[in-house]
Amino acid sequence: MILIEHGPDGEPALFDRPREVILAWRPGEVASALARAEAARAAGAWLAGYVAYEAGYALEPKLRRSMPRRRPGPLVALGVFEGPLDAGAMLARAAEEGRSTFMTAPEPMVGRRAYGTAARKVFDYIAAGDCYQVNLTFPMAGTLVSGSALGLYGAFRRTGAVGHGAFVDLGVGPVVVSRSPELFFRLDRGGKITARPMKGTAPRDADPAKDAAIAAALQASVKDRAENLMIVDLLRNDISRLAKVGSVRVPTLFAVERYATVHQMTSTVEGELAEPPTLPGLMAALFPCGSVTGAPKIRAMEIIREVEPFARGVYCGAVGWMSPDGRADFSVAIRTLSVTGQDIVMNVGGGLTHGSTVAGEWEEALWKARFVKAAVSRD
Repeated sequence: MILIEHGPDGEPALFDRPREVILAWRPGEVASALARAEAARAAGAWLAGYVAYEAGYALEPKLRRSMPRRRPGPLVALGVFEGPLDAGAMLARAAEEGRSTFMTAPEPMVGRRAYGTAARKVFDYIAAGDCYQVNLTFPMAGTLVSGSALGLYGAFRRTGAVGHGAFVDLGVGPVVVSRSPELFFRLDRGGKITARPMKGTAPRDADPAKDAAIAAALQASVKDRAENLMIVDLLRNDISRLAKVGSVRVPTLFAVERYATVHQMTSTVEGELAEPPTLPGLMAALFPCGSVTGAPKIRAMEIIREVEPFARGVYCGAVGWMSPDGRADFSVAIRTLSVTGQDIVMNVGGGLTHGSTVAGEWEEALWKARFVKAAVSRD
């Protein structure tokens, strides 16, 4: 069962009782899994599910040797469905279960000192000219004290809309609870592709005046604008691999959006596809999203593999759906938990650039974990 808030026509959608679940557990299975899913879609089926971050190492020949051996779930998990259903009853069930669902406060699985060592390695690579931004992340662990994974999803929804929330339970691998605000890509019937990368984050404040000042400071921040622009340029390049010449544009740059716990700087990149879309073609050109790798993408992913001791799994991958007529909507799987039994793993991180500091990036990463407070037990 899959609940997706960014369903067709922008409404929540339920994908239930798949007629097939397509999985890739090993790197060599990724391409064939995407091809099988595309064949089912071409035959009239809907697809919904996720592609894990590490699938990106399998999709790029230069990165295949970097694939981590230990991974927390499948590289691809896609259900094949007859079509979307109304999500109202399942959302009501999630809200009801959310009232009695609690988890422990998540704790970093990487110490502050180890994070600093990794960050300084990244800074050395930036200074040497290997790259100009690397997205450094780390996992946090918690425990489900009571209730269910669906209840976590319902509890988090109480804090407000994020636009790209999702719940994925295909019966294999971890259950995915995502409260992502970030669009990876959206396709409409006419072949228009839209991406909305997010880079630049600041915490919310309960005082309205202070909160407005924080948002204004983020809007004006030279560092955050530079960080955002690097990823906009990367996505313009990625989308241009699929788009008609001259059709790629940036209608919105450096917009600051407000969410329950953070302010987020967001830009929009658009293009017109040159050919009818296919899932394998989209993923080969775009995945993973540049906002969760850094730039240039391939070198950043090599550095991430070197400095991050844990595989990311679905975190920083993509969650979404694709229809038989070519429409699609996939989020970037940030603000995302993987639930296995009572064990919960969530990840946080941010883009490191020449202007970053270890202390500032560590603090920003922890801000991003605040969204789980709605379900944290106070006992």
